[in-house]
Amino acid sequence: MVLALLKRKGNGVKRCVLFAFIIVLLIFKAGDIGRKIYPFPYRETITQHAVANNIDPNLLAALIKTESSFDPHANSPAGARGLLQIMPDTGRWIAEQMGQSDFKPDQLYNPETSIRMGAWYLANLKDEFKGNQTLMLAAYNAGRGNVKQWLENQHWTGESKNIDQIPFPETRYYIRKVMLNYKIYSYLYDGNKL
Repeated sequence: MVLALLKRKGNGVKRCVLFAFIIVLLIFKAGDIGRKIYPFPYRETITQHAVANNIDPNLLAALIKTESSFDPHANSPAGARGLLQIMPDTGRWIAEQMGQSDFKPDQLYNPETSIRMGAWYLANLKDEFKGNQTLMLAAYNAGRGNVKQWLENQHWTGESKNIDQIPFPETRYYIRKVMLNYKIYSYLYDGNKL
């Protein structure tokens, strides 16, 4: 049907060939194009720390893409730093939990440190919220105290199908964005279907 419409518009054969060429190019180059838009820098480090913390590396990459677009020098207006946009106070707490006594907030700009601490923190949230990715991501963005309060006060069921119940619009958007990025990273780097 598409080919018939293209042929009616003059120079039909040329248009059909061009259209077919573009489709074939997209099919065979979609992964290459996607990897340019969704790069995976620090892949070895991300995979190492994700696996060590029982986290899917694609989820950690999606979180980094959402938080900082892989900019190790990223700063938020609230003061979060580095690839995983960890707040200095949260960084201090994570460092204490990990047995690191010499933590300095500027270490969060170091990709290795940010990834190691972010993977640990995400695993900590995973344990607390019994593997529920939606709750983990909500807590990463809005804080675990807010998420617990939403659940206790029945503002939100904690289910991904009820994200619209979350009182913070930013958190609703954030969860959707990370999950979309997660699907894209899984597709581009592991061949999982979208």
